[in-house]
Amino acid sequence: MFRFEDPKYLYLLVLIPVLALIYFLMMRSQRKRLLKFGDPELVKSLMPDVSRWRPQAKFWILEIALALLIVMSARPQMGTKITNEKRVGIETIIAVDISNSMRAEDVEPSRLDRSKMMVENLVDNFNDDKIGLIVFAGDAFVQLPITSDYVSAKMFLSNIDPSMMDVQGTDVAAAINMAANSFTQQDGVGKAIIIITDGENHEGGAVEAAAAAKKKGMNVFVLGVGSTKGAPIPVPGTNDYMTDNTGNTVVSVLNEDMCREIAAAGGGAYIHVDNNSNAQKQLRAELDKLSKKEIESNIYSDYDEQFQAFGIIILLLLVLEICVLERKNPLLKNITLFGGGRKTMLLVSALMFSAVAGAQTDRQHIRSGNKQFNSGKYAEAEVEYRKALDKNPKNPQAIYNLGNALLAQGKDSAAVSQFETAAKLETSPLRKSKAYHNMGVVCQKARLYQEAITAYEESLRLNPDDNETRYNLAVCKRQKQKQDQQNQNKDNKDNKEKDKDKQEQNKDNNKQDQNKEKQKQEPKQPKPEDKDKMSKENAEQLLNAAMQQEKDTQRRMKEVPQQPGKRRLQKNW
Repeated sequence: MFRFEDPKYLYLLVLIPVLALIYFLMMRSQRKRLLKFGDPELVKSLMPDVSRWRPQAKFWILEIALALLIVMSARPQMGTKITNEKRVGIETIIAVDISNSMRAEDVEPSRLDRSKMMVENLVDNFNDDKIGLIVFAGDAFVQLPITSDYVSAKMFLSNIDPSMMDVQGTDVAAAINMAANSFTQQDGVGKAIIIITDGENHEGGAVEAAAAAKKKGMNVFVLGVGSTKGAPIPVPGTNDYMTDNTGNTVVSVLNEDMCREIAAAGGGAYIHVDNNSNAQKQLRAELDKLSKKEIESNIYSDYDEQFQAFGIIILLLLVLEICVLERKNPLLKNITLFGGGRKTMLLVSALMFSAVAGAQTDRQHIRSGNKQFNSGKYAEAEVEYRKALDKNPKNPQAIYNLGNALLAQGKDSAAVSQFETAAKLETSPLRKSKAYHNMGVVCQKARLYQEAITAYEESLRLNPDDNETRYNLAVCKRQKQKQDQQNQNKDNKDNKEKDKDKQEQNKDNNKQDQNKEKQKQEPKQPKPEDKDKMSKENAEQLLNAAMQQEKDTQRRMKEVPQQPGKRRLQKNW
């Protein structure tokens, strides 16, 4: 099987006819200018060394080289390993409801994203089974015919979105009827129809369609996504919710009764999908009960790069273009077929072959490492990738694969370092976006949600169609909001405690201020120290007063004996 890894470069092939048209116009203009000099035959005889065909040959050689260069840039690959084997498994058709009601967010991150995640996990657990994919709303169509190519199934799954359906609604019956007609004609193989919906059937006839499928030997399983309480339906790109004709917000409710009726009529089981993994385990257990039979599948499991041959041809064409002159060279007449020119050409070709062969040694180690990685031998794969880096330290593919090998061994920090280096060296936006995606996965695993959001946003900038990255980004943003809310609640609690302490401190300060005001209002009592401190004049006055008082006392004491004694008798009344 032949394929192009980067087919978008093939659009550059439009340059080939554009350049041919420009060259044709230039040659036409040149012929018109020559006609002004005279008769063309006469002008030709005057320029015997001018060749008419050599310039055209040189131009077309360059055109072919440019076309091959564009094809080489698209990375042509050939499937080298075809697995034609008989497997024992079942056939499963998954019908996913993509009506607008599946945008409701009563399960994280939304009903549709949760459904896609479940299908992806289911595909990862498939080994020998075949799978098909149907999407439906008001109508139904096959997104992926039944196949054993799980990679294609995941690729088609990532692209489904409600905007794919022009007719909105929920026609479960149409999905069941289309699934019943999408199985192979092989008898004895267990056939399962898995309906993933929120149960809002707007068309009717689903129970009858499930019963008809059961008569054909098919089991109908219904996965009800959502909650019985219901949730509003967000409008994409806005912060608003869908409203009805009266302006009221539309609330989508899971209709479990209808889901159970469809599952019972189809001989399957009803499984409620919420935010845990119980529904996944229950569905896997129900599918294991179905009968299995040998299924023949042809699978290309390995691809080899084929750009080497294109590169060699391009180099040979460029050398040939240099050797071809625009005018006739009489010196070339002396060079025989096996002369120096031939030997020089062979020598140049040998050098180019050796250069190409030497350049492919690192790719051989990468291919060997890929085989070890696919076999689960991650340590051996790491060794091969490091050998490739020894040959070419700036090989972004080897660095990226080395990061995957380290990540598989639990060496997260070393893996992130390799992914960062690969993103810097990689020139392809698609492969560079994968490196940022893996960086986001590691950060998300470590609960570094802000770093994971940054990595996922960079990955989406390079590859906007990667729905898996978009889903992981939505999950990380929700987890980051929860984390910020928890931190905010913790900060609010700490702030409340600080405010309480501050209020108590303010109360103490107010009491102190009140005491100070009270002390200011009371009359100030002289301090003992103030009594002892007096001026020199006051001290002299007090001393003179004390001396004068002493003199008066002595004078009165001298006058008392000179008076006649008198005796006062105490009368007894």
